[in-house]
Amino acid sequence: MVEIFLLSIAVLALLSIVFEEVTHINKAKTTLFFGCIAWITLFVTSNPSQHPHINHSLEENLLEIATLWLFLMSTMTFVAYLNAKGVIQMAVQRLFPAKTTTKKLMIWVALFSLVMSAICDNVTATLVSLTLLQTFNIDAKTKLKMAILVVFSVNSGGVALITGDVTTLMIFLDGHVQMSQLFLLLIPAALSVLFLAIIFSFGAKGVVVTQPAKHNVETVDILIAVIFFSTIVLTMLMNVLFGVPPVLTFLTGLSVMFLVGRIYRTDKEESQILEYIRQIEYDTLLFFLGILLLVGMLKEIGVLHLVTELYAQFDPMFSSYAAGMGSALLDNVPLTAALLKAQPMLSTPQWLALTYAVGVGGSLLVIGSAAGIIAMSKMKEITFLSYSKYIPALLAAYTLGYGLTVVLANYIYL
Repeated sequence: MVEIFLLSIAVLALLSIVFEEVTHINKAKTTLFFGCIAWITLFVTSNPSQHPHINHSLEENLLEIATLWLFLMSTMTFVAYLNAKGVIQMAVQRLFPAKTTTKKLMIWVALFSLVMSAICDNVTATLVSLTLLQTFNIDAKTKLKMAILVVFSVNSGGVALITGDVTTLMIFLDGHVQMSQLFLLLIPAALSVLFLAIIFSFGAKGVVVTQPAKHNVETVDILIAVIFFSTIVLTMLMNVLFGVPPVLTFLTGLSVMFLVGRIYRTDKEESQILEYIRQIEYDTLLFFLGILLLVGMLKEIGVLHLVTELYAQFDPMFSSYAAGMGSALLDNVPLTAALLKAQPMLSTPQWLALTYAVGVGGSLLVIGSAAGIIAMSKMKEITFLSYSKYIPALLAAYTLGYGLTVVLANYIYL
């Protein structure tokens, strides 16, 4: 009965997100409420002897959340500063044509997000790509399509490098794929992203003009931009070479940003660098907190264990495809961890297929990936329902990418 009640809480949390436009209750508040109630229920309904175990599980869950919070806070502060100072707008003007068609812009945005997420983490790539969208004078419907395209592109680009997606790193560290083999995933990832961009571009008309930057970019702003991108590169290198957690490197970069800003700051500046933390949208962080508390609860009551049992019942190629779709409802990190713990006997092509599936499948729902949650929190055009209207196109692109992965991997490694 307790498990049914907890599952009901998870369903209610999902419904509160779906019907946010009807209830006018912020999804960050409802998911946080249901996430807390779920864990309180676990404590209240369990035997006192189980409390230490539940408390340990909660602390592990909160540690994961705190790590993500600090990482998000660091990245969002950098992006908030660079956006306010017009640095991102200036970069867009250098990278993108000043005037182009809407159809071409979709392909540019898709490829930019894909490359960004392959180079750095999904969170940073999403924040930068969404900020980029704000510089274009496009209508709400086109902006919605582009934001969804960003989510899919970011998740797709991340699967090909261990620095781009946590699940890819987990499968790599477990010894199932080599780095050179992961590069193969760039081909299906890029083709599926282009396929989705072409679908979204149907009916798109008009010319897009980049809005000129309204701020005078100063030397300190360029210096902080250099610190930001240096931090991204060092985050990858330090993690791969020495196992340094990405959050630690990014917090170090943030501290350097604060120190440099304090040295260069003059009395004429409107605010201190540190105050850009106040510009962070904490609804995004609270939404993450609520969602991850609920996922942790589902893990605690054994839902993820049931998923691994179902995975083993069918052919791995079909199971991995379904697991990718399942990652749109269940966080792909604990799902991948559960699958790795089950130790399935898979060939190299099957491991590559699973890597693509759990990395990209979360794009099918807006709550299925970090990129989607950030997009929904930062762009008013994206809601659960507005995103869901494009599930058929996203499913087609996901299926194409998965199919190409299976064909290419079997052709090369079998």
